[in-house]
This record gives sequence, structure tokens and C-alpha cells, in this order.
Amino acid sequence: MAHQHGEGDKEIIYVGDSRIRADRPKMYPKDYSEFPGKTEPFFPNFLLKEWMVAVVVLVGFMSAVMAEEPPLGELADPTNTSFIPVPDWYFLFLYQLLKFKWAGGPYVVIGTVILPGIAFTALLLAPWLDRSPERRPLRRPVATGIMLLALIATVVLTWAAYDEHEKQLATQPPPVQLGGPKGSIVAPNDPAYEIYKQQACVQCHGEKLEGVNGPTLIGVGKRHSKEEIIKIMNEGLGPMPPGMFQGTEAEKEKLAEWLAKQK
Repeated sequence: MAHQHGEGDKEIIYVGDSRIRADRPKMYPKDYSEFPGKTEPFFPNFLLKEWMVAVVVLVGFMSAVMAEEPPLGELADPTNTSFIPVPDWYFLFLYQLLKFKWAGGPYVVIGTVILPGIAFTALLLAPWLDRSPERRPLRRPVATGIMLLALIATVVLTWAAYDEHEKQLATQPPPVQLGGPKGSIVAPNDPAYEIYKQQACVQCHGEKLEGVNGPTLIGVGKRHSKEEIIKIMNEGLGPMPPGMFQGTEAEKEKLAEWLAKQK
């Protein structure tokens, strides 16, 4: 509305808007004191608690690291054919995934790029893919189902990789002792000994059968017969691949017979 005074007075115009209530209360945020025990300031109260928990976890972790010596293996040896490589535990599920035919070999791109890429992309886009305000898992079946599926798949693949690795280690020969075990070669003048030294077996089992990268052959006759030794030569055993013997069948027979005498 507008008001106007006489001619000798200065003109004053008052403007009012009926759409705005004059008694409208101003909205001020409530103080923390109105919610005792239910809320607190983010800084410094909440943030200080988070820092204190982080410090306790870090100190505990560093104490465990310094108290327990890391389980390091032997020095890397490119000639050690008995070594079975395996990734760290948090990569075991991906390691096991590559053993499937559809995710390894000629399709290795699926197991190394496509599937992990889809999983990590979905994880990054999770805040936009599921924007439901509901917090109860049963009311969010899609998000809960995907989470459970990923968790179960990761646990099962990790367990399968660990179990398979333990079974491979169980088939390994006992570790070779430095300096070789006690014992001597039986019938060192046998022509089969010269056949042995000319073959690739000497690189792993040693010139004196003491064992270098593979197990010792001293006393092998107590564990295997001639026929079993020939079978191992043909089919391999553990990390030993098949077909390592490159001589004739007659030389193989002589070598197996001589090794069976090592008791």
C-alpha cells in the first residue's frame, strides 16, 4: 500500500507485501545442548575420537609388525623349478579366477580386465546406482544381493586358491638340506652314473645325488622301485615335468635300475 502527505511535505511512500507474514519466526539451528547424549560437534569432538581410534590401531599394527618377523622365503632362484609362486592373500580370488577356461588362456583379458573393471566401476558408481533413502538391508534387495554375491564369490575363490596351493605343497618333496644329506653313491663306477651326469637331472638333483633345486636321490631306492622310477621319468612328479630324460629307452632302463640300487 502507499500513503501520500500534503503539498508542503516531502512525499513518503510505504510499500508492503501481504504475501510475507510479519510474525514469521526465523529458522535457527538448534543448539547441541538440546540433544544431550545424542549428538556432538563434528570438530573437534567427533574428529578427535576418530583420530584416537586410528592411533590405537596404528600402534597395535606397528607393534605386531615389529614383534613378528616376516615369513620371508628363500632368495629368488631362477633355476629352482620346485618353487610354486602364489600372490598375496588379498589377490587370491583373482588368482583363482584366472584358472577358469573362460577367464584364462586366450580369454585372459576377461579375468584380468573386464570382470575386475566391471566390479570396481560398479563400486565407484554405487552412490549413484542405488539412491534409496532406506537403510534396512531387507528393504534394499538389489544392493544387498549384489553385496552378498560379491562377498560370497570372493570368500569361495580365496578358499579354493588357498586349498589348491596347500595340496600342491603337500606333493612337494622334502626341502633339501644345505651340504646334502649323509650317505654316499652306490656303485659309482656303474655306466649308468655317466648317463645320469649327461642328463638334465643333474641340474636339480646334483652331481652327487645330494639335491640342489630338487630332492636328494640318495636312498631313492628305499622309496621307489625301478618301475616307479621309470614312471616318474615319463610322467613327472610334483614340480618335475614329464619327459625330462632325453636318452634312449635302453639308457633309461639302466639309469632306473642304478637309481633303484641307491638304498
